[in-house]
Amino acid sequence: MNQKGFVVAALLLAISLAALDGTVVGTVMPTIIGQLGGLAYFSWAFSVYLLASTVTVPLYGKLADLYGRKPVLIFGCLLFIVGSLLCGVAGSMAQFIIFRAVQGLGAGAVLPITITVVGDLFSIEERARIQGVFSSVWGVTSLAGPGVGALIAEGMSWRWVFLVNLPLGAATVILLWRFFDERPQKQAHVLDYWGTLLLAGSATALLLGLLQGVDAYGWFGAPTLTLFGVSALLLVLFVLQEQRAAEPVLPLWLFRNKVIVVSSLATFIIGGMMFGVTSYVPLFAQGVLGGTALDAGLIVLPMSIGWPLATVLSGRVILRFGYYTSILIGGVFLVLGSAELLMLSRDSSELVGMAGALIVGMGMGFQMPALVISVQNAVDWRNRGVATATGQFFRSIGGSISVAVMGAVLASHLATRLVKIEGVPLGADADTLLNARARAALSPDVLEAMQRALASSLHEIFLLGLAGALIAFATVLFFPRGSAQELAASAEAASEAMGEAPAAEKTTFVS
Repeated sequence: MNQKGFVVAALLLAISLAALDGTVVGTVMPTIIGQLGGLAYFSWAFSVYLLASTVTVPLYGKLADLYGRKPVLIFGCLLFIVGSLLCGVAGSMAQFIIFRAVQGLGAGAVLPITITVVGDLFSIEERARIQGVFSSVWGVTSLAGPGVGALIAEGMSWRWVFLVNLPLGAATVILLWRFFDERPQKQAHVLDYWGTLLLAGSATALLLGLLQGVDAYGWFGAPTLTLFGVSALLLVLFVLQEQRAAEPVLPLWLFRNKVIVVSSLATFIIGGMMFGVTSYVPLFAQGVLGGTALDAGLIVLPMSIGWPLATVLSGRVILRFGYYTSILIGGVFLVLGSAELLMLSRDSSELVGMAGALIVGMGMGFQMPALVISVQNAVDWRNRGVATATGQFFRSIGGSISVAVMGAVLASHLATRLVKIEGVPLGADADTLLNARARAALSPDVLEAMQRALASSLHEIFLLGLAGALIAFATVLFFPRGSAQELAASAEAASEAMGEAPAAEKTTFVS
């Protein structure tokens, strides 16, 4: 293996760790609660990680452009390792939540900077193929998280879900330190501290409103509306700050580029759709069809097959026909896959859900690599980090909003249906159907009625998914036409017109 091969191996390890940890925790949380207590803070174990990893993404992207990718990526990996170690030895739920925040702060650097480095290492022709591999690894490891968590927790201890990150993370850091050598231009920089704080504050208030306020007080509760108001105010102040900052943390001129605007909007919607499929299709398999946790994992497994298969084809389509064709094909698959999921019912087979997951995976495989590469190719080296991070930021925010919207719709509609069923235990909800012991305590008629109620409620969630797919398809119709080379040339000309002279490539390798 040559030097570039070792760097690619390190990047694949890094992206696998970040993606896996985002989903693996859900499987072991009941066990963690059983040992550490703190059931009231259950949701914070997820929210604090998502919060920390989302609000820091633009900052890491800007730092990578100012000081180089290597130090920022290694710092993120080290912080992730430290957070994993602390989570693995946590002695209380309060400690665990704090340490999950540390993990999230590291994860905020790992995924966007890894994708940025890929953009630095490979030409547009190579990137059309290799970016698909990275997108596939991210998708597959995310889907594998629940199963991996169950195996580790049952075979050893929940603590090993976090401790296993140590040797893998260490290998990532060593490979990056040894083989990844870049020499960014040395010049004085003025970091946009106020812009960073305002953007982080706005995103934090928005996420807290979505992840905590909506759940506790509803969409129109005073605390929820206050958080949304604070988020909007800070966002306005952020825009004003960026207009006068010497080196803005998120340059607003990026959004004059049609490629970046359309890609960001599409990524925002797709982030929400991906959450819907990976969360609610397994819920259907386990809660409605009465399957096991293994069945819940198997029903979305075809998504991890369709995704990499489509990315291979996507690379060829991009090089021959351009981004637009690949993105459009992906949009068609997302619409068809979302429509297929509407066919799921209490009387349907798991094969229906598996077919839908496969088609959605194909859509992701055609769209995601094309969107990422197009954004990276639309700017020069000095702005590639923040441009890539912007896409990741929008995807995380889109997923967060879908968490709140879909969760609120499911909870309210299911509750309305359950109160009409005679014999339903007090306080019963979707979790009742996921617990084998609770299901066994129900009479067959009540169980059947509850499963049909959940099926009807999930059908409405899948309708939201189809609506998102249609909106995403309409959005990508505005993506600029032209080959990858033509769009890169126009982007470079626009960059020069705005005073952003392209910088030379700054990544080399040492033997």
